[in-house]
Amino acid sequence: MSDLEHQRLFYATLPTACPYLPGRTEQRVVTELLPDEQDILDQLSEAGFRRSQGWLYRPACPSCQACVSVRIPVARFVWTKGWRRIVNRNADLSVEERPMRPTAEQYDLFRRYLLSRHEDGGMAAMGEGDYAAMVARAPRTSRLVEFRDGDHGLRAVSLVDRIRSGLSGVYTFFDPALEKRSPGTFMILWYVKRATELGLPYVYLGYWIEDCRKMRYKARFRPLERLVGMRWEAFEPPEA
Repeated sequence: MSDLEHQRLFYATLPTACPYLPGRTEQRVVTELLPDEQDILDQLSEAGFRRSQGWLYRPACPSCQACVSVRIPVARFVWTKGWRRIVNRNADLSVEERPMRPTAEQYDLFRRYLLSRHEDGGMAAMGEGDYAAMVARAPRTSRLVEFRDGDHGLRAVSLVDRIRSGLSGVYTFFDPALEKRSPGTFMILWYVKRATELGLPYVYLGYWIEDCRKMRYKARFRPLERLVGMRWEAFEPPEA
């Protein structure tokens, strides 16, 4: 750990109910991230931290180690027939990487996505100002990736952090009508393709949790690496 990291302030959150595993308690270690702190974003992302708005966090639950940091080594990623079918299914969508500036069009799609998929979640009450703050509190190298149809209608958006060793998807949302196209999976496959184009070795997927249905899907992207202590190693989770 560098001298710069030693000088940072890290905080422990109060115990709360785990949002992933019923009956368990969650705690996190968090630190504030300023827009110009790219080196900190690089170092801590590679050490298993994730970004949420202007904060970096990592699980620090005293009695649980279910959250496993995973990443895709893009040079060895296996493009199965299934993955190619999903890419082809969405081949009509154009892609544009934009600076982190919120728009009313994005927020409208964001609201429709939340009401369809996460009506009872903690983000469901977010207003347009909350969405704007989520987008604005991002590092300068982060991007909003917009996916549009042939009529130039906005169909999906991904908030992506670029770090020195890869791409890290922060949040994605999409038109609920795209459900049968597997848009969430398609955007991860786009990360792999884009990281390859940029010469970046990894796509960071956040936390895989074996006993959480919503998080098990990450095991389908193979091969995977997981973080053990401070070292990344090859990982073969059970099939999702």
